[in-house]
Amino acid sequence: MRIRGFRSLKNVELKNLTDAVVLIGANGSGKSNFIRFFDMLSWMLKSRQLGEFIERQGGADDQLYRGNRFTPRVEAEIELRTNQGRNDYSFALMHGAPDRFFFSSERFRFSRFDPCEEAPWQSLEAGHREAMIVEAAQSDIPGINQTTASVIVRLLRNCTAYQFHDTSASSDIKKVWRVDDNLWLRSDGGNLAAILHYLEHHDLRRYDLICRHIGRVLPVFDRFALEARYGSVQLRWKARGTDRSFGAHLTSDGSLRFFALVTLLNLPPEMMPDVILLDEPELGLHPAAITLVGDMIRALSEQRQVIVATQSPLLVDCFELDEIVVLELCEDATVFHRPSPDEYQHWLDDFTAGELWQQNLFGGRP
Repeated sequence: MRIRGFRSLKNVELKNLTDAVVLIGANGSGKSNFIRFFDMLSWMLKSRQLGEFIERQGGADDQLYRGNRFTPRVEAEIELRTNQGRNDYSFALMHGAPDRFFFSSERFRFSRFDPCEEAPWQSLEAGHREAMIVEAAQSDIPGINQTTASVIVRLLRNCTAYQFHDTSASSDIKKVWRVDDNLWLRSDGGNLAAILHYLEHHDLRRYDLICRHIGRVLPVFDRFALEARYGSVQLRWKARGTDRSFGAHLTSDGSLRFFALVTLLNLPPEMMPDVILLDEPELGLHPAAITLVGDMIRALSEQRQVIVATQSPLLVDCFELDEIVVLELCEDATVFHRPSPDEYQHWLDDFTAGELWQQNLFGGRP
């Protein structure tokens, strides 16, 4: 994928991503901006609410590298590979008055794995404010391949960014939630109680596995205490060796985030996105929990592609050097580079990848 003009991502490109990708870098280097780009894609393609996303994020000018006077548009090219071939989606968002985006271009194509044959782009109209590829996927537009549009929309909708940072008193994870909202875990973990309630009643083996993993880090934890009342459920859990149960409001922030992470990384395949993005999953976690989460991500990457933005050396240690992407800020612009395993192999005999990063041997430090 290539992104130009989105926040600090002036002109970045990532090719041939591995099944597990770890983004590391100092504060402000652009890790969260990369994750937020996928949030924008989700609003564009899942609910066709790009305009609302931009308003929630402070307006279009704030999404542009150094503002619209310096960068008038955001451009992106995304390549998605399947067993059948390569799907490409490209778009450009132009800044418009008073402070919004409109599509100045939007196109897509499908090419089979043949270096001598590359399919021509299919261009959609310009000037619209919401992604037209969604409409092309749902209805027959003359000259547009509806099947290709539908495949690309489905693939991109299955790229989901998760951030479980909000554990404040008003956060969704602490609220009473509709028990039937259990098809997939929401990006902020708000419907965690509904997901766990579903697993307890329909996939007990997986539910027990989640409880055992949590108990490895939180010894007082026994299992969840989830009771549906009037079509709603609230997150509660039982302590080991007692009949007492505790609500989310009496649970530490780190424990709540750990509940959500363990559940996400152990969901059944039908409830799991194809591409999972995690923004600083280590926040508030015990070192033992960070290592366990890293092992789970490593195991899950055999089935799904997982992209993690982190500042934890412990989490970095769970991955190989060729899975690491270092982000640094150069003149307010994010720069990506990937350490060469051959170049650092003599260091890896004595140090872990996390230790090399702490010593600033391949950058990514303040």
